[in-house]
Parts: sequence; C-alpha cells; structure tokens
Amino acid sequence: MSTQSNSAGTQSSPVDRTARLLMALGATLFFLGLLAGLAVPAMTNPRMGVAGHLEAVMNGMFLISVGAVWSRLSLPPRLMPWTSGLLSYGTYANCFFVSLAAIFGASKTMPIAGAGYAALPWQESLVTVGLTTAALAMLAGSGLLVWGFFRRTTPG
Repeated sequence: MSTQSNSAGTQSSPVDRTARLLMALGATLFFLGLLAGLAVPAMTNPRMGVAGHLEAVMNGMFLISVGAVWSRLSLPPRLMPWTSGLLSYGTYANCFFVSLAAIFGASKTMPIAGAGYAALPWQESLVTVGLTTAALAMLAGSGLLVWGFFRRTTPG
C-alpha cells in the first residue's frame, strides 16, 4: 500500500484518499442538486425535475456519509475500488438520468412522476438504460458496503 504526501506534508493512505474523494464527489453532487433545483421550472416535467433535484441532494449526502465512514469498512482490498466506483457511478447516473427524464418528459421508467408525459422513443430508451445501470450499480455497491460493515476480519 503506497502513501502520498498531502498539502500539510503528512502521508495519506489509499483509504484516506478514497474517503476524501467520496466526500468531494458528494459535496459536488449536493451542489449540482441545488443548481438543478433552480432549473425545475424550465423542465418539460417539473415534478420529475423536483425528483432529480432531491435525488442529487440526497445522493450527495449519501456519498459524504460513505466517505466519512470509509475507513471502518472491512472489504478485501480488490473490492474497495469497485465499491467506491459503483456507488459513485450509481449516485451520479441516477441524478443525471432522472433529470434527463424531466427535460425530455420521459415517463416509461417512472410512470408516477412522469404521468401525463411522453418522450420520443430514443429518449425513453436512453433514460431506461441509464436508470437501469444506475440501479444495478447502486444495488451492487450498497450490497458490498453492507457486507463490508458486517464482515469480520481475522486478526493479524
């Protein structure tokens, strides 16, 4: 495990760098969610726009929380990057594709928030594929996260 010096001249581990990155990505997503809230009235489906805004704000807080407890996770080293990558992709993709659905007026994947709206077939397909990949990434990443918190490590 290599270390790297930070701006204070102290060494940081890969775990520390990943935790900081997750928190930075979370703060960025939170900020983007606030900006998305300003754009809601201009969206084809404002109700879906509010959903995208809330997704970004909540997913941003989720990534900040994961980063804050990252050092307490007990996963095999090869799964740590997979976990952070899946969670990062899943949170950002979820917010992006819900917002895209609001802009397009897509409704097939989310019929309640999209009630009364319809987008072009290629737009519906893009949103469906995007939200499906986001859901799979979040399920896998969250499963690894839960496993990593319950997993017992052997001493030594």
